[in-house]
Amino acid sequence: MIDVNEKKSTYELFGMPWYMFGVLAIVVIVSVMFGTLPKGMIGAFAFMIVVGTILNEIGNRMPIVRSYLGGGAIVVIFGSAALVYFGIINESTVSIVNNFMKNNGFLDFYIAALITGSILGMNRKILINAALRYLPAIIGGVIAALGLTYLVGSLIGYGGKEAMFFISIPIMGGGMGAGAVPLSQIFASQTGQSAEQLLSVMVPAVALGNAVAIVLGGLLNKIGKKMPKLSGEGQLLRNVKNDVSDSEKENLKDKALVTFENLGKGLLIATVFFCVGTIIAKFVPSIHAYAWMILSVAAIKVLGLMPEKFEICCYQWFRFIMTNLTPALLVGVGVTYTNLGQIAEAFSGIYVILVLVTVIGAIIGTAVVGQLVGFYPIEASVTAGLCMANMGGTGDVAVLSAANRMELMPFGQISSRIGGAFMMLLSSFLLRIFMM
Repeated sequence: MIDVNEKKSTYELFGMPWYMFGVLAIVVIVSVMFGTLPKGMIGAFAFMIVVGTILNEIGNRMPIVRSYLGGGAIVVIFGSAALVYFGIINESTVSIVNNFMKNNGFLDFYIAALITGSILGMNRKILINAALRYLPAIIGGVIAALGLTYLVGSLIGYGGKEAMFFISIPIMGGGMGAGAVPLSQIFASQTGQSAEQLLSVMVPAVALGNAVAIVLGGLLNKIGKKMPKLSGEGQLLRNVKNDVSDSEKENLKDKALVTFENLGKGLLIATVFFCVGTIIAKFVPSIHAYAWMILSVAAIKVLGLMPEKFEICCYQWFRFIMTNLTPALLVGVGVTYTNLGQIAEAFSGIYVILVLVTVIGAIIGTAVVGQLVGFYPIEASVTAGLCMANMGGTGDVAVLSAANRMELMPFGQISSRIGGAFMMLLSSFLLRIFMM
């Protein structure tokens, strides 16, 4: 009889002995080399899980990267992007991953699980208190980011207005599709420049800002370890129990074991909530479906309309997805959404300085205001700051993973979606002032 408590003596990858994982990995690699990787989710899952597991393990064992740069998460993202940039993986494999992430909606599937499970797993009173204080933290970060960039841009000769409009605002605007692209249209209508010309300046800023946000997410996690008074270790509000406290987690485990049926129910509920978001977004398209999904799940939680046994199912599904598929998703982020060429092109001294100033300004502003409204500075900076400065949904996953705070995904999504919409309104207002 096998003793389940016996200490593991064999090195493991993805929860299995290394040699068994190695055999599976070789099959996938051979399939990629011969161009026989199956299309759709079968090939995508096989490739992304294998590559994500390997790169995640490497990152978590590299001393400086592990301690200061976010560990496995950042190596998975940029390592996967490098595989594409240097042509190490063939076009057919890239196409399979791109299609799985974009057309087949794997990113939406992942985020739906995280939003539903993490919100329904929260303490109801804490959810209400945190939501009321969150917008001021976002505004504080935006003011600091734009103000510092304007000041530094003026001092180093780049131009204050140019730095604010073409670097800082795009970085804080919610990514590419929901940020840089519509911003370029808004700016084009006011400045007379073409949207394409404006995008050529904005896109490198957004890409480099996203990379900087991921790295600083890892550094903030490290700072939180060194200075525990600044960190809630994934808890946003000070002087309260965790959003999903240790005792609540134990209660969830005690009340319902993880079962196939529970995971299935969690899957269904999470995907239906995403449908709710898309339905509302059809009639109010100015706000992203993610934002409507967050609001609908939060409303159900606040009103106490979801029976606790189904909240448990959603929480278990969220934990299953996060535990097993995060490295795989980060491979998709690297392959599909991280263009090393654009990032490399942006590496001029002044440009990089202004990007750094924007992201650091977002951290400082949200930390200060977050402290004032009762948040832990590290958590406020990661969610209301870095999740404003990254590339939307994919950036939220990368930043929160690097910061080891994936349970804060709902707040990250508020920053990317509602905060992004706020930046559209703010940029239109600022254009009228500065272009008069």
